[in-house]
Amino acid sequence: MRDLNFHHLYYFWMVAKEGHLTRVAKQLHVSQSALSSQIRQLQDQLGHELFTREGRVLKLTEIGHVVLEYAESIFNLGSELLSLTESGDFLQLRRLRVGSVATLSRNFQENFLRPIISEPEIRLEIRSATLEELLELLRMHKLDVILSNRAVVSDSSATLQCQKIAEQRVCIVGPPGAAARKFQFPQDLASARLLLPGPSSEIRSQFDLLMGQLGVKVDVGAEVDDMAMLRLLARDSGALALVPEVVVQDELHSGTLETYWVLEDIVEHFYAITAERHFELLPLKALLKKSRGDVA
Repeated sequence: MRDLNFHHLYYFWMVAKEGHLTRVAKQLHVSQSALSSQIRQLQDQLGHELFTREGRVLKLTEIGHVVLEYAESIFNLGSELLSLTESGDFLQLRRLRVGSVATLSRNFQENFLRPIISEPEIRLEIRSATLEELLELLRMHKLDVILSNRAVVSDSSATLQCQKIAEQRVCIVGPPGAAARKFQFPQDLASARLLLPGPSSEIRSQFDLLMGQLGVKVDVGAEVDDMAMLRLLARDSGALALVPEVVVQDELHSGTLETYWVLEDIVEHFYAITAERHFELLPLKALLKKSRGDVA
């Protein structure tokens, strides 16, 4: 029986991801000729060409793509093993590493994580970044779950599971008082100054579509991707803001802001994205089970 040389496979994996021998050779501190030799030996052992060259760039062959899928599984599983055992024991099973899309509502994150925040035996780590950056960390098992308001689908290199964990109604909020009680939708929007989520937001897309259907042109005072900043502007500017209710839940409760109109047909969806694992994280399992009940 032939034994697979994982050293050769690792070099192939690095080059396949980078697409360039010279850059990988520098990263690995080996010569380009040595790197090429290792990959040739892997090709000889497998009996198939794994790359074709287009100029200075290496492209995977059909067989190369298949080998890459296996390499991704092997080395991602290795990352999971190191992550699990790096403290010397299995206590990391009581650690939960959460990635949060940078534009996601802080209130939603806190609400979702509240059941474990006060648990003294659980160590909680939260990291914010773009969804693309977080997905890369998830694939390397440096995160346990991503909280996002954008869904993802599985890819060929890692089994991703995307579960809807909540949905929040969207409303128009503004300063409390008579103006809120007298507000007429949609006609009063034409004379109002609005604070809106940025153009890439799912909420914004739905709102723009609705305004087009109603034939209403709005005065946009600000476009804000960051929900925390949108919350502050809604509270302090005196303008009307389009936000998921959860973003301004504290201000609505205290009376700092008041709901002018609830847009029943516009909702924001929230997702938990996880990667396939070979063991269960008990804190995460409990959170997702509770969320399934809440959504249902």
